[in-house]
Amino acid sequence: MALAPQTIALLKTARSLATSLPADGILLLAEGDVAFDEARKLLGSCKLMVAFTTDAPHERPEGDSNLIVLDIEGGPTPIQERMSLALLEAVRLEHLHPGADVVVLYNGIQVGVEGQGGIDSLSLIHLGEHLERLTAKELRHLGTKVPLATLRAVVDLAMQIGREGREGQPVGTLLVVGDTRKVLSHCRPMNFNPFRGYPAEERDVRNPVVREQIKDLSKLEGAIIIQSDGSAVAACMHIEAPERGYTLSMGLGTRHAAAAAISKCTQAIAVVVSQSTGVVRLFQGGEVVLHIEPLVRPMAWGQFRLETQESVGRATGGETG
Repeated sequence: MALAPQTIALLKTARSLATSLPADGILLLAEGDVAFDEARKLLGSCKLMVAFTTDAPHERPEGDSNLIVLDIEGGPTPIQERMSLALLEAVRLEHLHPGADVVVLYNGIQVGVEGQGGIDSLSLIHLGEHLERLTAKELRHLGTKVPLATLRAVVDLAMQIGREGREGQPVGTLLVVGDTRKVLSHCRPMNFNPFRGYPAEERDVRNPVVREQIKDLSKLEGAIIIQSDGSAVAACMHIEAPERGYTLSMGLGTRHAAAAAISKCTQAIAVVVSQSTGVVRLFQGGEVVLHIEPLVRPMAWGQFRLETQESVGRATGGETG
């Protein structure tokens, strides 16, 4: 099937943009059958990524090293969400880096119209800005009882700590969110509790002033415990969760082991900032469910992946790496 005139014009424009910027690739959100051979000729040597939904029966291109096929979730998904899923998949598979510039071709106007590729729109996206908007969706997929606003505030705080450190020095810390009563039953204090006696609004992690105070506390040993409503309840807590039933990748320190252990024996989400790399990892059910690397400034949500489960660690309070 020949390409429609508007599709040809958009492909030529995409190639021109990708060459002149230069962009790191062109993403095509397939809406029906596409004449890939013709599209490939029009795009020249530009890297082309084609996103198919998993329920799409369309014929898929093969044998082209400059063409990458991305599988994303099917169903009646809005075009912006499909675009986000495709970009995330490309970053996860390391076809794009989190700060990449991408030209995106898609059917943004004639929704539901198929045939001849269904392409009527072009966008230029900088992933360092776009990936920040994917945070809510990815956190919602965790299926936790912790409210999204609280979880997002805690993860954003962890990312700031990982990126900035404190007083010019890298800082590692452990933040445990939700199921607070059970979490505290597996902890013991290592120092005084700086949150004791303050009203909830003065302990709310969504408050910028409180966030700065927690950044200072992150330099101290031990975990910071936060309720589902966003109120910090304790700091300098040593995790004494059972040392069984969880897995931990090789190379992660005892702070990560403590996070795995406490998330395994409770319904809490444990958020760890690595002191050595600034990487943020979310633990749920004893496993890493989200991995965020501080690769670009301003901080972007990117390069998340499930950790390879290679070794079982011990749960203790501090961190060696």
